[in-house]
Amino acid sequence: MRMVDLIRKKRDGQPLTREEIRWFTEGYVKNEIPDYQAAAMLMAIYFQGMNRDEIAELTFAIRDSGERMDFSAIKGVRADKHSTGGVGDKTSLIVGPIVASLGVVVAKISGRGLGHTGGTVDKLESIPGYRTDLSEEEFINVVNRTGIAIVGQSRDIAPADKKLYALRDVTSTVESIPLIVSSIMGKKLAADDDVIVLDVKTGSGSFMKTEEDSRNLASILVDTGKKAGKKIMALITDMDRPLGVNVGNALEVEEAIETLKGNGPEDLVEVCTELAGWILKLADKAETIEEAREKVKSVIADGSALFKLQQMIAAQGGDPRVVDDFTFFGKAKVEKEVKAKRSGYISFMNTEEIGRASLLLGAGRNTMADVIDMTAGIKLLRKTGDYVNEGETIALFYTTNRSRLDAAEAAYEGALTFSDEAPVLPPLIRGTVE
Repeated sequence: MRMVDLIRKKRDGQPLTREEIRWFTEGYVKNEIPDYQAAAMLMAIYFQGMNRDEIAELTFAIRDSGERMDFSAIKGVRADKHSTGGVGDKTSLIVGPIVASLGVVVAKISGRGLGHTGGTVDKLESIPGYRTDLSEEEFINVVNRTGIAIVGQSRDIAPADKKLYALRDVTSTVESIPLIVSSIMGKKLAADDDVIVLDVKTGSGSFMKTEEDSRNLASILVDTGKKAGKKIMALITDMDRPLGVNVGNALEVEEAIETLKGNGPEDLVEVCTELAGWILKLADKAETIEEAREKVKSVIADGSALFKLQQMIAAQGGDPRVVDDFTFFGKAKVEKEVKAKRSGYISFMNTEEIGRASLLLGAGRNTMADVIDMTAGIKLLRKTGDYVNEGETIALFYTTNRSRLDAAEAAYEGALTFSDEAPVLPPLIRGTVE
């Protein structure tokens, strides 16, 4: 085979065979195919798309490009939850301990944030001492002892995805459904989980800006997972508003802890209850979704979900005292109140821009080499649908570098739209794909 022939074939809208997809993926991982040809292929896929069989084959090729986790030594039904990325999305830190406290095993491999979306691994690393780089043996031991562990992706799992994602990021080919599906599911299928529940975001803070695109993405993700023999479903959830109140690493861990204490904001509680409920149902821990929701509420009420989070933190080297005392996270050197420039209802929040404002404060990275300020971020005192008066404090900014404030505040203020009439808010849960 010649790479130029495969590029031409996809450029002209023809489907690639299993053998061609495997040859391309394996060759790129081995550095036998140069970046410029791989970039050309990604752009051809971006414009021409792939059919569902091609997407499945690319997913399986990414899955098989490195080591596949062997969880046979882990006892029980193993489940994972994955979000397509959003702002203020700390659901893994809440859903994982909930379902683990109800007997579902959570052996989760998570990613870092890039751009306006946060990453679970970065959030957990804001906990003093918490290790996300466990060896496979350590990982399995922690899961068997506590029922839950959340770690970062090792170099050996789906190396094709790491190379392809880095190339997508610099060639403006991130927002391609075939490439999104193969990236997400390639990693998920390399882990040996029985149940997968997907949280597919829709709106201004997600990669899929319309509900139609989000449903299409969810359908293909579920279809690909079923082809791999997994019990899988997806929720479509709103990302035209940041999820919860806190945006930023330590801030989001604090909010996750408060939610497990029963003090979470309504939107975050609703989404987490639904995600955890579907995991319980697919894992045969509840016969109906209604029964599953009640079980979720019970383990928050009796403190067992919070205890499970504390167990996980301690087992992975973190300081479990953070659960009771947030001062162990440290404190940002600079705090600023952001005030409303006019009176009226907040009718819309461009959530991607709010994520960018948090990034500008130091809470995220533009490149994988950037160092995150774990204490940086935003506390949203008012959100879409709230009425505010001119001069009222609507957000708090946190950073260690005062020079970051002006750009972040400009981005935040540009993300807000005000009106004299109350907006009609869409439901947080837009639907399911089973």
